Amino acid sequence: MKYRKDRSGNEISILGYGCMRFTKKGSEIDLDKAEQELMYAIRHGVNYLDTAYVYPGNEEAVGKILAKNGCRGDIYLATKLPHYLIKSRQGAQKKFEEELRRLQTDYIDYYLMHMLNDVKTWEKLVAVGIADWIAEKKRSGEIRNIGFSYHGNTANFKALLDAYDWDFCQIQYNYLDEHAQAGREGLEYAGEKGIPVVIMEPLRGGRLVNYLPREAKRLIEEDGTFASPAELAFRWLWDQPQVTCVLSGMNSIEMVEENIRIADTAMPGMLTGRGTALVDAVKAEIRKKMKAGCTGCGYCMPCPNKVDIPMAFHCYNVKYSEGKQSGMWEYVQSTAMRRETSSASQCIGCGKCERLCPQGIPIREKLKEAAKELETPKYRVIKWAVKTFRIY
Repeated sequence: MKYRKDRSGNEISILGYGCMRFTKKGSEIDLDKAEQELMYAIRHGVNYLDTAYVYPGNEEAVGKILAKNGCRGDIYLATKLPHYLIKSRQGAQKKFEEELRRLQTDYIDYYLMHMLNDVKTWEKLVAVGIADWIAEKKRSGEIRNIGFSYHGNTANFKALLDAYDWDFCQIQYNYLDEHAQAGREGLEYAGEKGIPVVIMEPLRGGRLVNYLPREAKRLIEEDGTFASPAELAFRWLWDQPQVTCVLSGMNSIEMVEENIRIADTAMPGMLTGRGTALVDAVKAEIRKKMKAGCTGCGYCMPCPNKVDIPMAFHCYNVKYSEGKQSGMWEYVQSTAMRRETSSASQCIGCGKCERLCPQGIPIREKLKEAAKELETPKYRVIKWAVKTFRIY
C-alpha cells in the first residue's frame, strides 16, 4: 500500500474505505460480510475509513467491527456532522456525542461538515458558534482534523477553502468530473494551499465501470495496459499528487483485492501519454450520449441571476449518460441544497452567457430543456423547503 501525508505528517493510505456501501440483508447491514471485507482491507494497509451520521446503520456497524477486532488505534476514522439538521452549538454537540457512541470511540480523526456547499452556509454555522465548538473539540483532542465534504462549483469551493483554516477536504472527482464540481482547478487550488484532498465517487458510483458505452470498454480492453475500467479511473486519480486518498465503496472481497493491487503500485506521474490519450478517448465515447456539449470551462459565469450553468448542463448530461436517478440527485445536491439556489429555471434570458461561450452552445435554449427535465415536482418541493426553512 502506498501512503501520502496530511498536514500533520500522518501517513494516509491512498486507498480509503468508503463504508457507505456495505452489503445489506434486507434493511440491515450484513455485519459478518462487512467485517470480512473491511478487516481484509485493514490487514493489507488501508488505514482511512469514511462513514457519516446519515448513512443508516453505518456508524454502528463500523464501531462494532473496530471494537470486536481491537483495531481502532490502527486506523484513521472519518465521519460527518449533518450541519443541515442542527441549529445551534448544542445541537452539534448532541449529534457528535451520538456519533462517538455509535462508533465506540472517544475521538474522531477526520471530522467533516457534511455536504457544505457554499460560504454563506458556513457563515450561518459560524454565527451559531460552530467554529468555537470545533476549536474546543480540537483542544480536547476529540476532533483531530476538521474538514468538509463538497458538492458544488469551483468558485464556491475555492471560496470555502479561503473562509477557514481547514485541515482537509473531500470532493467528488473523477475523469468525467474533471471540470465539474470542484474539478481539477479546485483540486490544484487546495494543493497550492497545502490542504489534503480526499476523493469520493472515483468511479461515479460504479458507473465508470458498469455503465460505460460498449465502445469505451472495447478501447480499454484493446489497449491492454489496464486490467479493468476501474484501474484506469484509479490510476488517473493517483497520478495527481494533490490527491491524498481515494475512497472506494468496496462491498466484495474481489473488489477489495483488486483495488489494493492497484494501490500497491500507484505513484504520481505514472500515467503515460498513452494512458492520458485513452482517458480522453473513453470520455469522448461517453460524451456521445450527452445532451449539451459543455466542457465546464466556466467562461459563461458568473450568471447575473446566479444560475450555475456548467452544473446544470453537467447534471442534464449525467441523466442521459448514466441514468435518471444519478442526474436528478446530483442536480438536487448541487443547485437546490445550498444557501443560494442556482437552478436552471432562474435564467432570465439575458444572453450574456451565450456571447462568452467558446463552444457556441445555445445556452438559454438548453437551460430550458434542463429545467424541464430536472426540475420535477419533488425537486421544487426540496428547493422551496430549503429557502423557506433555511435548512442550509
